[in-house]
Amino acid sequence: MTAQDFSFAPMTERDLDWVMTQEAGLHPFPWTRGNFADSLAAKHLCRLMLDGGSPVAYAVVLVVIDEAHLLNISVVRGEQGRGLGGRLLEYLADDVRCCGVRRFFLEVRPSSAHALAMYQHAGFVEIGRRKGYYPAAIGREDAIVMRRDL
Repeated sequence: MTAQDFSFAPMTERDLDWVMTQEAGLHPFPWTRGNFADSLAAKHLCRLMLDGGSPVAYAVVLVVIDEAHLLNISVVRGEQGRGLGGRLLEYLADDVRCCGVRRFFLEVRPSSAHALAMYQHAGFVEIGRRKGYYPAAIGREDAIVMRRDL
């Protein structure tokens, strides 16, 4: 897999049907169409990762002054395990760094071992926890808050 195998494009409203299909199949508590539409309207950094012109991943990042917050990152089923999430995360870090961002934040479920490993490999470190942050099958699940200095 080489860098030229992939491209990145802004997510638009035209992409939301595809994004919603993926979101529903990937997450037990998916974002709503309104969450994505609101992110687009608010001019958050909404990106698609393309492999040969076909979308394979998507992400939403909120940028405020010199900080960025990863709100959603997802790789489609069948494409997971190829390092695409890490590659998309690096693209996003480069993109926000160009906007003057100095710190990149995110939350992750402690039960999401693959995501946690990807974030750690990308240089994110745990800086705290949010109790009961995520809905879970039974009750709520904490979030690990992570940061990467850019």
